[in-house]
Amino acid sequence: MDAVDNLTLELWGLERLLNINELAAYLRVPVSTIYEWRTKGQAPLAHRYGKHLTFAAADVRAWVAAHRETDGPLSAASR
Repeated sequence: MDAVDNLTLELWGLERLLNINELAAYLRVPVSTIYEWRTKGQAPLAHRYGKHLTFAAADVRAWVAAHRETDGPLSAASR
């Protein structure tokens, strides 16, 4: 996203939307994993415009926060 796009979003008070490739890169998973999560109802909320999916940055942040481990890593004995 370039400076002009950022300025446009700012002027309109809009939030940045990520496409599915950007979301996959951010989460470090294949795009196919995002689609799989969507079929299971486990992916971040999306907006569909025709055949295109976009993900609001706030929704992605909330989804990531909701998937944070609260008990810390599992010990080798409990695996």
